[in-house]
Amino acid sequence: MEAISLKLEDRFLKDIEKIMKRHRYTTKTEFIREAIRDKIKDLEKEELLLRAKMLYGASKRKTTDAQLHIAREKAFKEIDKELK
Repeated sequence: MEAISLKLEDRFLKDIEKIMKRHRYTTKTEFIREAIRDKIKDLEKEELLLRAKMLYGASKRKTTDAQLHIAREKAFKEIDKELK
């Protein structure tokens, strides 16, 4: 495991410590690791949603409502698999 150094402003650090106490985090490392994991998950979700938006309407041919419904179901199942 690689160690990194992080400098934080006093006010920001105090805010973190308050939140840590309220949510029962025992160390700053534990809190920061979880915050980074959450941020990575959020960014991955944003990327998947952007991909889904780009795919929506990408077809140049005419499609029926039923075909669109099936395509949406399939896309959301694939996104759900990737998010798990």
